[in-house]
Amino acid sequence: MATMTKYPEPLVFGLDIGTRSIVGTVGYKEKNKFNVVAMAVKYHDTRSMIDGQIHDIAKVSEDIVYVKEELEKQLGSRKLKEVCIAAAGRVLKTAIGHGEYEFGDNTVITQEYIHSIDLVGVEKAHEVILEELSENEEETKYYCVGYTVVKYYLNGFEIHNLEGHKGNKIGADVLATFLPEEVVGSLYSAVEMAGLEVTNLTLEPIAAINVAIPEQYRLLNIALVDVGAGTSDICITKDGSIIGYGMIPSAGDELTEALIKKYLVDFNTAEKLKTASIKRKSITYKDIMGISHKITPDEILQTVDAVKKELTSKIAEKIIELNGGSPVSAAFVVGGGGKLSGFTEYLAKYLKLPAERVALRGQEVMNDIEFLVENIKKDPLYVTPIGICLNYFDQKNNFIFVNVNGERIKLYNNDKLTIFDAAIQYGLSNEDIFPKRGADITFKINGKTRIVRGYNGEPAIITQNGKSVGLNALIEANDKIDIKPSTEGDKASIELSSLPEYSGTLEFVVNDTPITCPKFAMVNGVPESQLYKICDGDDICMQTYYTLEQLLTFMDVKPGGKIYINNKEASMEDKIYDNFVVFWKDDIEYNDLPEETIKESKEEAVSEQKESVAKLEEKIETLNKQDTSTSITVIVNKQPVVLSGKSSYMFVDVFDFYDFDLSTVRGKRLITNLNGNHAEYIAPIFDGSVIEIYWEK
Repeated sequence: MATMTKYPEPLVFGLDIGTRSIVGTVGYKEKNKFNVVAMAVKYHDTRSMIDGQIHDIAKVSEDIVYVKEELEKQLGSRKLKEVCIAAAGRVLKTAIGHGEYEFGDNTVITQEYIHSIDLVGVEKAHEVILEELSENEEETKYYCVGYTVVKYYLNGFEIHNLEGHKGNKIGADVLATFLPEEVVGSLYSAVEMAGLEVTNLTLEPIAAINVAIPEQYRLLNIALVDVGAGTSDICITKDGSIIGYGMIPSAGDELTEALIKKYLVDFNTAEKLKTASIKRKSITYKDIMGISHKITPDEILQTVDAVKKELTSKIAEKIIELNGGSPVSAAFVVGGGGKLSGFTEYLAKYLKLPAERVALRGQEVMNDIEFLVENIKKDPLYVTPIGICLNYFDQKNNFIFVNVNGERIKLYNNDKLTIFDAAIQYGLSNEDIFPKRGADITFKINGKTRIVRGYNGEPAIITQNGKSVGLNALIEANDKIDIKPSTEGDKASIELSSLPEYSGTLEFVVNDTPITCPKFAMVNGVPESQLYKICDGDDICMQTYYTLEQLLTFMDVKPGGKIYINNKEASMEDKIYDNFVVFWKDDIEYNDLPEETIKESKEEAVSEQKESVAKLEEKIETLNKQDTSTSITVIVNKQPVVLSGKSSYMFVDVFDFYDFDLSTVRGKRLITNLNGNHAEYIAPIFDGSVIEIYWEK
């Protein structure tokens, strides 16, 4: 705003460009009080605006010039160059978008994460808006002009403030508001044609609520209704936030048109009849035929009564819809259209509220507004114009242009624009901005579903004017932004050996000899080794037994006689569990053989038996020597660990002496290293062996 010595700076110029009139306000803020130093009103001579939309830019521009010059006369030598304006709710679109983001690990939530999830919610709301567009609206560009967070979520549960908490999943429900480009364009064109520059743009319902419902009131469930000439804008507050915006394309002009039809008068005459004081005994007017008539204020009220009921009924229905299907606790009414006698009473009736809970807001909410202009009283008509000025102090905004990857992008500037806003407007999706996670693996282990997450990729690489920045970096007009989309991480990978269920061995006693066998898994009905890489959809069953056939295959033996499991004759399909005893002896059948052959066979069998006995005795002697247990010391994760009770040791024995939790998967896979190299569970270990055991992240 330009410099002037008479008033403190900045001196703010606000224009309420309405359907029926243009209200200009100039003032300055001193401490917590706003001082109005100039005010001017110009009613449209023609229907240059209908339902809040400019239809004749040149005519509206002429009216703006008139208001501007009237204000400059009141200000003396002051020339007005910059102006704050507001767009009507008629063209406003709102949607709630739910954004969420999942971290790979438990993460401390910072303000940067919170801001990012807010913007994801805005993007989702924008997607909702685009999905709801009709065929005629599909080519329209919509710009976000503000948003409010309704709810935050941490790990799926609602929470008031995310900052400082730990979690692996955050979410937000965001109420975002959007305006179409052509609506903003027509406002800008009319203002610029009048020789002014827009320094701030807000929404009419936001401007009104700044005055009518202070912050401390917004904890209550209140509806604000700004009844203008062409539209009735609605705003709902609850729990300290604005939870909904809306409008109906009906307002004061509906009442005026009822009078036009009833009394056969032009629009301006009908307006005078509508706003005539109810204290007058009679009102005289001429119809379009030039005939004079005299009517009472009561007759006028009766004429518009049906329309007034219909209008307040529509407003009540919209309030209830925006409030989730239930009435609000109270409703405040501002704007000239709501001043008509009986309006608030009807609205209270349709909201099913006591009459005292629906009221005009004017003088009582302007305690911090001081009018330094003669013949101006605090009135509901001025709530929105003053709110437009006050909004200047909350956010100075405009449209700016930036360059993204060589393309010129137009953005609505709310003084809080970030790289993220530019990326979304450019057309990059959320997936192109945030790191993409590789494909997960979902499988079953012993009947229970388990998921191994894929790895996060690299985030988008962003530079702003040649400097590396993050998504939340603030941007300014003409910034040059380069964005290299994020990459997708590796897909999940895990081997059978990494499963805690795979660890351990099975011990059998075969012909009085201890046999140690590794566990094995059946994957989709097929046995697989510990090196098998698990695939998505696999059904894994860890075997806690060997069949007799599997044991013999493992031992690489083929007994010729009967085989016994725990002293019971067994078949090849019988199961052998941990510590089961297996025994067999080779039988020789002599039936139907010649005597000489039988004799030779018996002698050969006796010889072989003696040889077998000798070998068995030798083996028993060796086993007896091995029964002498020894102790060894190994280094496990840089800690000395003593193993005892056996004559020799395998890698798996370490878990009997070193405390390591195998019951819960804590990473991508379990790493088992022996002297710097990967080791199997049955690998032999010796005194001084260096062992590493940990979960790979």
